[in-house]
Amino acid sequence: MVRPLKPKIPRRPLTGILLLDKPAGLSSNAALQRVRFVYGADKGGHTGNLDVAATGLLPICLGEATKVSAWLLDSDKRYLADVRLGITTSTGDAEGEVLRRADVTAEMRTRLPEVLAALRGEQWQVPPMYSALKRDGRPLYELARAGVEVERAARQITIHALEMLALNGNELKIDVCCSKGTYIRVLAESIGELLGCGASLSGLRRTRAGPFSLADAVPLAHFAEAEWPGTAFDSLLLPADAALHGMPAIVLPAALDEELRQGRAVPLTGHHPRAPVRIYRADGEFAGLGEVTLERKLQPRRLLIPVRNAATAEWPVKSVVHAESGG
Repeated sequence: MVRPLKPKIPRRPLTGILLLDKPAGLSSNAALQRVRFVYGADKGGHTGNLDVAATGLLPICLGEATKVSAWLLDSDKRYLADVRLGITTSTGDAEGEVLRRADVTAEMRTRLPEVLAALRGEQWQVPPMYSALKRDGRPLYELARAGVEVERAARQITIHALEMLALNGNELKIDVCCSKGTYIRVLAESIGELLGCGASLSGLRRTRAGPFSLADAVPLAHFAEAEWPGTAFDSLLLPADAALHGMPAIVLPAALDEELRQGRAVPLTGHHPRAPVRIYRADGEFAGLGEVTLERKLQPRRLLIPVRNAATAEWPVKSVVHAESGG
């Protein structure tokens, strides 16, 4: 019996950023693939992995917007975290085997404010074995499940804010704002170590990523009825430059458009920042990213291929500098 071929899913060169509220029980990559299917996007990527058990804001870049995803990966993040005091696990969270149970005394609870204060600021953090970091091409969590532990280099992180929101019995709820690369489960373990009772992460929800807020995110369940790619959800997409809010911008005159398309450096006039900049064409279209050279020229670095779709909502352009149209 010859089975009929499944129809090939159409793909389109769509560009935009979707703010997704990821549910628990789903990997970040699985959520990404679901969104790509819904939109029929030819390419896409998420901007900061959330564990399967974690929920919350997961910005997903589609099409040409993937060229700005590095700025979201490098951005600060904010979380609501539930920490279970007195319980130490093999993974640092509720998914692991309980290794130790300890009493949480009244004296320990009174020391919580000073412990949280001690964990704010710049510090070095060793990534956990149960993480997606790779060693010789293998994720560390695979090695950990096989009973293999390898040395991990400490990384410098910053805890910008760490506040206690509630303490109910041994369940501590905290609000954390941190730099990229911070593992909240390791932070939970550090709280337990400083208190002397041990601790593990029992729940995690991301509430901010760079300029984006969970309040503006769309639950994955919103797409539950979508069975075939289409344009029904295009209005939910933000433009690619939404990820770069606050980055200085340069608007090029139309006379320099061809030089820009060729990736050539163009001269600048007036004050200009020595920093990464957004580049806009004279008609207001976001062209990509560049940097200002010592010779006061704008050198394009990541140019976007123009794609016309619904993801063209306006985003504030600040610190605008104009380039001159001439040698």
